[in-house]
Amino acid sequence: MEQIKLFSGQALPLEMHKVRIVEKLNLIPVEERAKAMIEAGCNTFLLRNKDVFMDMLTDSGVNAMSQNQQAAMLVADDSYAGSESFYRFESKIQELFGMNFVLPAHQGRACENILSQVYVKDGQFVPMNYHFTTTKAHIQLNGGTVVELMTEEGLKINSDEMFKGNMDTNALAKFIKDKGPENIAFVRMEAGTNLIGGQPFSLKNLEEVSNLCHHSNILLVLDASLLSDNLYFIKKREEDFKNQSIRQITKKIANLCDIIYFSARKLGSARGGAIVVRKQEDYDRMKGLITLYEGFLTYGGMSVREIEAITIGLEETMDENMINQGPQFIEYMTNELLKAGVPVVTPAGGLGCHINAKDFLPHIPQEQYPAGALAAALYVTGGIRGMERGTLSEERQSDGSETLANMELVRIALPRRVFTLSQVKYVIDRIIWLFNHRELVQGLVFELEPEILRFFFGRLTTISPWIEDLVKKFREDFGDSL
Repeated sequence: MEQIKLFSGQALPLEMHKVRIVEKLNLIPVEERAKAMIEAGCNTFLLRNKDVFMDMLTDSGVNAMSQNQQAAMLVADDSYAGSESFYRFESKIQELFGMNFVLPAHQGRACENILSQVYVKDGQFVPMNYHFTTTKAHIQLNGGTVVELMTEEGLKINSDEMFKGNMDTNALAKFIKDKGPENIAFVRMEAGTNLIGGQPFSLKNLEEVSNLCHHSNILLVLDASLLSDNLYFIKKREEDFKNQSIRQITKKIANLCDIIYFSARKLGSARGGAIVVRKQEDYDRMKGLITLYEGFLTYGGMSVREIEAITIGLEETMDENMINQGPQFIEYMTNELLKAGVPVVTPAGGLGCHINAKDFLPHIPQEQYPAGALAAALYVTGGIRGMERGTLSEERQSDGSETLANMELVRIALPRRVFTLSQVKYVIDRIIWLFNHRELVQGLVFELEPEILRFFFGRLTTISPWIEDLVKKFREDFGDSL
């Protein structure tokens, strides 16, 4: 893919696939978008999909399937127990990761629930390179405390560091010494730190973390949900591994870990998940809970058709021309927005392009959720559904005060093999227009605030009628255009 050059000299990411099944999109007028946003409580999660033009909320469960995945779904074995679909799934995971035991689950957070119930004891700590919302919630529900040990570069919006998802290994060594290994449930590494811009870790860093864990007899757990992006970045950015295949890098990563879990809604491009285990004793500790919460050990709450699709999807993840399309589209969007002065996270990471809402809307304090306001404004502006990744995604302190996020981001996700370059250019255009009129956007306050994972279904309202002002300006500049 990188070897293809245009005669004009222009650098454009090129899709290495063709579209053979399509889904019709609908762009409703800006006035209707404003009404839909208000009815959704200014929360993009609560929008109805019929009102969304470009659904860039997430890459979870919305990636495009290949023709081979679709075909595999037709040969699924529907048996409750002993399904051959599971054994094909198990065999592929064993081949790629080199681990013996596979526990299926219906999605990634189900894996987090089981891992936390089995390994997290009251008062224990879980060091990690950065938290994810559901991961943190499960650990806390079981009495644990999340400790983030990212490097200093990880929290810089703009940096030259290519692996901002690295863990600070000096800090980890000190933490293990200070707290004692017995007080650490496990160490978790996230392949592609979701909440700080989809930033990868290096294989060298994972090796250092693994050595520290195993020296102290601490489990190293890998969240591999965004592994495909991290694999691409290791091959592209890490000199020692640029001549190794994606399959070889995958095996090296797996060899450093004790337990791997993933959401196949991201890794594998279908709906499901799994916990992959090296030791029999760990498998035995978790298998009862899989059966209790998820389903029997050969389907784990998944449709066997999805299991067949994941099996093919995992193999397709070993194809560099498949996994590089997302990161290259994200890099293109990031670079085009930078040219227009729009503040974004750099270097471009995986999962999506991340807009820095703090600098985009500097007049909105974090207590009024600038990233949430920007996500709402972007939908009104272009029918584009992004996701808030900032203070709104945190939880309040015990005294009721806000936990101010390290970053206020709006994630513009690019599901794998879904959008075309012309659609990406449309999104870039609408973001630039909104940036030029950013003073119109004001803050949000809660109308209904859930105690747990409030960003999923909390309802907010604007502190002033700024959505009406945004619609008026849109009509002035675009006339009758949608």
